[in-house]
Amino acid sequence: MKRLAKLTGLLLLALPYHANAADAPIEAWKPVEFLVGDWVGSGSGKPGEGAGEFSMKFDLDHKILVRRNRNQLVPKPGEKNGAIHEDLMIIYPQPGKRQLRAEFFDNEGHVIHYAVSATDHKAIFQSDDSSAVPKFRLTYELRSDNVLAIEFAIAPPGRPFQAYVSGTARRK
Repeated sequence: MKRLAKLTGLLLLALPYHANAADAPIEAWKPVEFLVGDWVGSGSGKPGEGAGEFSMKFDLDHKILVRRNRNQLVPKPGEKNGAIHEDLMIIYPQPGKRQLRAEFFDNEGHVIHYAVSATDHKAIFQSDDSSAVPKFRLTYELRSDNVLAIEFAIAPPGRPFQAYVSGTARRK
């Protein structure tokens, strides 16, 4: 009987911890919920113009937000077909905090670690600071209920960010 009482006491102590741990991710998602859905976009920049689409969907019982992106780039002079760029980004609440982080991977072999700052209509993914490599910033801004402005900017070491590609996306 004493053993059962001890076990019950331990379970009761654990309940508030689990409730708080479960609430934190839900709160963390609120500023980026505007990104959830399927999007079709077009844009321009140094690499050339292109068109593509991406999705932002919750996965793993709402524990992560996954972006899957596919772009068809306009062929360069002399090329028959343009390149296809695909990437995957996993966004997750930082353990023990209400801040979001993201990990980016693409078919060119790039891996970018992002800190995420967001309000209800704007999300900024900025790569971790390093004095040896460029920094990257991906910004999404909701312009209306169905249109996102998107900008990817690069900052060489010791220099400010400059837009590399930009475009818009419409919710499907």
